[in-house]
Amino acid sequence: MRLPTFRTIAISALVAGMAISAPAYAKNPNVGGAPMYATKNIVENAVKSKDHTTLVAAVKAAGLVDTLQGAGPFTVFAPTNEAFSALPSGTVDTLLKPENKDKLTKVLTAHVVAGKISGAEMMEKAKAMGGKYEMKTVSGDTLTAEIKKGKLYIMDESGGEAKVTIPDVNQSNGVIHVVNKVLLPK
Repeated sequence: MRLPTFRTIAISALVAGMAISAPAYAKNPNVGGAPMYATKNIVENAVKSKDHTTLVAAVKAAGLVDTLQGAGPFTVFAPTNEAFSALPSGTVDTLLKPENKDKLTKVLTAHVVAGKISGAEMMEKAKAMGGKYEMKTVSGDTLTAEIKKGKLYIMDESGGEAKVTIPDVNQSNGVIHVVNKVLLPK
């Protein structure tokens, strides 16, 4: 019987250690203090984020829960609570009223693009198209991806711009990109 050499033992230990630590690198990103699981849909993940309670309330008020739990895929630019707070005083409360459901739906669907587009894809397409990449939203509006100082920004038709603060939060039915401003339709 041949005994293993020190080198064989060391390599075996190294390989075993890599196998044990591998799942740590596959960790789900945290958004709003909660892990976002690629196996869950957009709504299932969004309701866990303490930074997106206003967005979740708006999605519920607009009746978009079933849509965003659907097969998709969707690319969602998800404004934070802070982004909604930056709107003029009373805007969110007004939009959440039942009589303003159509306006609220228009604002929310102006944050959704059909298909799954990663941050890297948007940046590649923007570079290939002279610095800007236009995307049609579910509402029929246009969002423009642009790179500024190496960061990804999304512009709405009203001239507003939102910085992508957390890109590529993968979902079972698409991808979420967290943004720091509410994008407004024209």
